[in-house]
Amino acid sequence: MAQRDYYEVLGVTRSATQDEIKRAYRKLAKQHHPDQNKGDKASETRFKEAQEAYAVLSDKDKRAKYDRFGHAGPGFAGGPGGGHGGGRTWSTSQGEPIDIGDLADMFDFSSFMGGGGGSPFEGVFSGKRRASRKPVAPAPDIEYPVSLTFERAIRGTKLELELKAEGRGTQRISVTIPEGVRAGQKIRVRGKGTPGRGNQPSGDLYVVVSVQPHTYFEREGDDIYLTTPISMTEAALGAKIDLPTLDGTRTVTIPPGTPSGAKLRLTGLGVNNPQTKHRGDQFVVVKIVPPKRLSPEQKALLEKLAEVDGANPRDGLW
Repeated sequence: MAQRDYYEVLGVTRSATQDEIKRAYRKLAKQHHPDQNKGDKASETRFKEAQEAYAVLSDKDKRAKYDRFGHAGPGFAGGPGGGHGGGRTWSTSQGEPIDIGDLADMFDFSSFMGGGGGSPFEGVFSGKRRASRKPVAPAPDIEYPVSLTFERAIRGTKLELELKAEGRGTQRISVTIPEGVRAGQKIRVRGKGTPGRGNQPSGDLYVVVSVQPHTYFEREGDDIYLTTPISMTEAALGAKIDLPTLDGTRTVTIPPGTPSGAKLRLTGLGVNNPQTKHRGDQFVVVKIVPPKRLSPEQKALLEKLAEVDGANPRDGLW
């Protein structure tokens, strides 16, 4: 029987990264694990196929050989070194050679023997067993949602979390949230998910971040936006106004003739990105607010301005 393509087994492309291969394997291993599908032969077969595919594609050298030669490559069934001259092998009814040293690992007999860890092949075949073992699907991961204030997400913080996991009881752990964390971002804490059984690795903990909105700041990527109202005279004549930033109050110059909707850049006053080592900017969005009520003196002055100005800002638009 022809073997399925390992990439097809895991459901990934041939250009998949190691992380993508690992995620695909974990998903399949959880879905088809014998403990979760007792008596389901189809799931048992898929579980074995996923283990075999991951054992090759997760190894850089084995994957390179497989990409070049496929199943006929060195070390694979049917290829040089994979036949009867390459070590202890036996054949299925279809004549496909299988390395006996890999059988116990490939089929993970511990999951069928109640977690006892024994292999039905131990003591039957003599000779040195292979030292390396095929990867075992880790226990399920855990997601822990947290809500941060805008400032704590920008500055970074440390959280004390209380976890309750089967087989581990209640424990408190400290998790560092890096500065500049975004809404929806997941912080991974290795080995703090569901405890593993036997030689099964524990799952991971993922802290899922949500960020509370700020009263007047908005974030876009690593940039901060602040909308500020200014008067008609400040827009026309220019002004110096004090505005809040992440680093405290700063004096900002409004140039004469600034239109409503104009954006003024405050370089380097945005969010610090620890990955790029770059800090974003703050943009001040100007909104001109006319007076709601005019005193007789103000009205007279504006009427005089209209007489001497005579400009029409709509000229040439339509």
